[in-house]
Amino acid sequence: MTATLSVTTGPTEPPVLEQTIGGLLKEAAAEVPDRTAIIFGHEDPALRSEWTYQEMYRDAQRIALALATRFQPGERVAIWSQNTPQWVLVEFGAAMAGLILVTVNPAYRPDELAYVLKQSRSAGILLTPEYRGNKMLDSVNQVKGDCPELREIIRFDQWGAFLDSADSNAHLPEVLPSDATMIQYTSGTTGFPKGALLHHRGLVNNGYHTLDRMKVNNGDIWVTMMPLFHTAGCVICVLGAVSKRCTQLVVETFEPGLVLELIETYKAHALVGVPTMLVGMLEHPEFSKRDISSIYTMTSGGSTVPAALVQRFEEEIGAKFTIVFGQTECSPVASMTRPDDNQDDKALTLGGAMPNVEIKIIDTESGETVPIGALGEYCTRGYHVMHEYFEMPEATAKTIDEDGWLHTGDLCSMDERGYCKVEGRLKDMIIRGGENIYPRELEELLFRHPTVGEVAVVGLPDDRYGEIVGAFIRAAPGATPDREELFAYLREHLSPQKTPKNWYLMEDFPLTGSGKIQKFVLRQQWVDGQFTEMS
Repeated sequence: MTATLSVTTGPTEPPVLEQTIGGLLKEAAAEVPDRTAIIFGHEDPALRSEWTYQEMYRDAQRIALALATRFQPGERVAIWSQNTPQWVLVEFGAAMAGLILVTVNPAYRPDELAYVLKQSRSAGILLTPEYRGNKMLDSVNQVKGDCPELREIIRFDQWGAFLDSADSNAHLPEVLPSDATMIQYTSGTTGFPKGALLHHRGLVNNGYHTLDRMKVNNGDIWVTMMPLFHTAGCVICVLGAVSKRCTQLVVETFEPGLVLELIETYKAHALVGVPTMLVGMLEHPEFSKRDISSIYTMTSGGSTVPAALVQRFEEEIGAKFTIVFGQTECSPVASMTRPDDNQDDKALTLGGAMPNVEIKIIDTESGETVPIGALGEYCTRGYHVMHEYFEMPEATAKTIDEDGWLHTGDLCSMDERGYCKVEGRLKDMIIRGGENIYPRELEELLFRHPTVGEVAVVGLPDDRYGEIVGAFIRAAPGATPDREELFAYLREHLSPQKTPKNWYLMEDFPLTGSGKIQKFVLRQQWVDGQFTEMS
């Protein structure tokens, strides 16, 4: 029977595991104790270090006992650091201790840090004292007086003393798959951050199912180059890799030349990266000199992945490419393409629903499920949906309805197979003189132009039309974009009202810590008069 409404459910295999984060590591350590679990890919090979699964589980237990000496189950403990093996170990140790780990972007400044610590009511923070000029310990000391519940500051440069301080009588609580285990703050593409309260069941299964759909094999070498404070790093990479008993190459901070070297040195098999990372690898001078043929599967997401980029990845890297789609609030993946999907599906769709996940597309006014092919808001329901926005009941009620559907704010359509296409965000949609314009359409076209390296299309305030269309362009290496040429190029494909009248050349975009372009920042910078139009 042919589907008529835009609603679908993913396959029932793999099933949802009733598993905790600590239980996942315990099983892996029992199954493959001597397999290398972590390789810290320091830029200096002499400073690289390794852990077996047995060593990883032992160290995570020590961390859990040290944390249990200081904190009660259910308390929030923040972690503020760049990617390190200790970050990975704390993820498991905090989970074993029944704590809720609050992940903090290492680029945050004092005001941003204070907001997260106060809103989450964190009782402790584990941190690197300083990283890349950000004096993090100074920032904590500066704001701790405004954070009345913060009582413990634990430094990674005094790690041995912390581990040795565990009470010999401390014991670890029983932890359930339904228990909350993490607060991840929304990454700020639309401004004010909210803390998504995530649970063991959602995170463990989502990481596993994502790598399973990528066709990652048991024991593969996996590159963890996404920031660990983000779900792509600590869920897809870390938990996904452990679920497949992989060896993780943990990269401190993404640097394309280093990642290329690590892939070649360790014969890595699989990775995930946002488009800005993957473009950085393709454009790096070392790309043509490194043998990265061992990579056979890779995925991207977090922002739209233009069709031309998908084709380029598969042709130049030689790996099967997939796209993940979701958000922090759904642990984070709800839809995903498959390695054996055809080129059009990989380039133009988000694929189908993840296992044991429901998806529907609804009318943004009535809330009714729309017919196949019609545009509406992407909603999802299942094991992967967060508990709530931490202590924000009104925001939670606006996002998760009474029937358990998470309303993502993404504008999509669905075909008869359940494959979705994204047209943009409700908040990104540009309304010019009463007509809806979806930036994704323009960005796809512009990205195909040989002079364009990256692009963001943004609605800019205008007294006459309400909003006008602005295009912000980063040039491709060695190219010089020409405004008139780009304007004429778009006019070949688009109606006049969609074609941008305002064009701006960028050296770099304002990005979230996970690599998404912050369009609201571009809009505000434009309002503040910070840009000069392209000639």
